[in-house]
Amino acid sequence: MARAYIVPEKAVDTSIKKIFDVEKIRKDFPILSTEVYGKPLVYLDNAATTQKPQCLLDTIEQYYKGINSNIHRGVHFLSEKATTNYEESRVKIRDFLNAKSTNEIIFVRGTTEAINLVASSYGNKNIKEGDEIILSMLEHHSNIVPWQLLCERTGAKIKVIPINNKGELIIEEYEKLITDRTRFVSVVHISNSLGTINPVKKIVRIAHERNIPVLLDGAQAAPHIKIDIQDIGCDFYAISGHKVFGPTGVGVLYGKENLLDSMPPYQGGGDMIETVTFEKTTYAELPHKFEAGTPNIAGAIAFGSVLNYVNKIGFDNILKHENDLMEYANEILDSIDDLRIIGTAKEKSSVISFLLGDIHPYDTGTILDRLGIAVRTGIHCTQPVMDRFGIPGTVRASFAFYNTKYDIDMLVRGIKKVIDMFS
Repeated sequence: MARAYIVPEKAVDTSIKKIFDVEKIRKDFPILSTEVYGKPLVYLDNAATTQKPQCLLDTIEQYYKGINSNIHRGVHFLSEKATTNYEESRVKIRDFLNAKSTNEIIFVRGTTEAINLVASSYGNKNIKEGDEIILSMLEHHSNIVPWQLLCERTGAKIKVIPINNKGELIIEEYEKLITDRTRFVSVVHISNSLGTINPVKKIVRIAHERNIPVLLDGAQAAPHIKIDIQDIGCDFYAISGHKVFGPTGVGVLYGKENLLDSMPPYQGGGDMIETVTFEKTTYAELPHKFEAGTPNIAGAIAFGSVLNYVNKIGFDNILKHENDLMEYANEILDSIDDLRIIGTAKEKSSVISFLLGDIHPYDTGTILDRLGIAVRTGIHCTQPVMDRFGIPGTVRASFAFYNTKYDIDMLVRGIKKVIDMFS
């Protein structure tokens, strides 16, 4: 069925590089000026969620104040305006990922729902008893449990790519795992608990040599490196808005158009249909076939505004700044007695997980919190990783482009205080 809105062919060009000024950037994030227990906030929990720039807050406020309306269903001014802004965000995300078409961009609640969508829709149709699904030891629970549920329904089984002592995938073992019964591969792009950057192009190439589709969990990759879906060549890619300085409750599933076309709807309801009778329902064309009900309209529009902001900063600038932070942090932390870094992959992103002697991670995190330093403690939804290293969890410091060397200095000062308290 034809729709009454027009999607622009190209998003606004935001590729102009600007000088990276971290202090100026920090002023764009109101929460970074917050005090915690009377101390300046040092926010190092970016792998869990990132903080939000003023442009996002403004966009959400402007939406609810000025154009709040449901989309795709109305002919009045507010509905048409909201629909246009919503679909313009889809274009921005297409360009952000370098997908071929907006038909390949499905709005979901986040990476978790994106993976569940593929496991349910593609999996129920294509995976049968005795088939095999390959995951890796590095996976977040969100990229394990949906496949386990599929296996319970179908009788398929999961095989796992092991990791070495550095936290790197053993690719030779991955190749050995592939058999004539392998039907799907689903692997994280960047590990949320160790920071390992997986060789995803090689993983995809090996699978595609056997005509096996690949899903990549890109939740941790999207904030740190430029994603080029066409260069990577994967069949599905999942991201969450809140990891990329956007709002919670909105994310994206990228899927190759031919695969999405062949998959049945994930959920039923309004907007994903073409015609409905009690005898038969026909479904809308992509991407709307997978977007049942009223979506997070404000979140999707705000996500688009944040991508404009991130693109203006530039991933070359982001990568250089974060690499400098990682080098600085590793050098200082390595010098601390009894501090053990878990995950030392050669290719690594902005995460440092560590333990302090016999001090429980929770105790370390609690003391750091009282010093105004926000880190994450525990298993980080990657229990198989912790079991692999034989540890109860880690303290995880994770960086974003608004972090500074001062933040790392405060972390080190806090760590030394923890050691002093327990010595």
